[in-house]
Amino acid sequence: MPGLRSSPKVSCEKPNQGTGGESPMPPRNLVTPESPSLPKDSASVSTSLQALPEEDHTNPSFVSALLRSLLAADLWASKQLGVCAQEDSAWASARPLMRILEVSGHAVLWLAGTACGLYISDSPAGREVLINLLFALVLDLILVGVLKGLVRRKRPAYNKMDMFATVSVDKYSFPSGHTTRAAMVSRFILHHLTMAAPLQVLVVLWALVVGISRVMLGRHHVTDVIFGLAMGYVQYSVVEYFWLSPLTAPSLFAVWSQPKCLSYNL
Repeated sequence: MPGLRSSPKVSCEKPNQGTGGESPMPPRNLVTPESPSLPKDSASVSTSLQALPEEDHTNPSFVSALLRSLLAADLWASKQLGVCAQEDSAWASARPLMRILEVSGHAVLWLAGTACGLYISDSPAGREVLINLLFALVLDLILVGVLKGLVRRKRPAYNKMDMFATVSVDKYSFPSGHTTRAAMVSRFILHHLTMAAPLQVLVVLWALVVGISRVMLGRHHVTDVIFGLAMGYVQYSVVEYFWLSPLTAPSLFAVWSQPKCLSYNL
């Protein structure tokens, strides 16, 4: 009898030790066929999510690299063309001529000349043209000053700051105020003055040469001048759209006609 009682104990311990025929089944039930697919799917999702930021990062880097290369090309070309920036430059002998071109596009000269023309003008049509030219010059000063204050691009390091009648924003380079003024005034003259074809060509060449002289003197970069030419061209379209006349601005025309009457009375 004791032997019979001990035999069931031995048989009960075998299944607990996992030595029986049913022992391999629990591992098969624990590891389901779907369990290997879960890490694979999660890995694929994680890799796809990581690929999206990488694509987003490549576009800004490409754009920034392109902008840096364009800026480097602009700085290189501007330095190569600044042949009259100093007295010891390659074309230092042409510096006085470049300074004359600089004066020809200065705002003080054009504002003073337009005001004098308004004062001595007897023709209502001529006064209307001069008033709009004065409006165009003031608009140019405001827009260029605002852009220079916003962009704050410094002038080339090799520039010699010997300009006259400068203000605080003139220490900045973008855009070229002389170029915008020359482009706008040349288009204004071509539309409102009757001239022969050779004179028209000279007016256009004057605007282009003024812009080129800004780079040769080292005052501006190439992109400052290119943008200035486009800006001056557009500014004239703005002036034409808001054209001032005795019907739209009668008080303004009355103000400019009063000094003439006072001078005649005296």
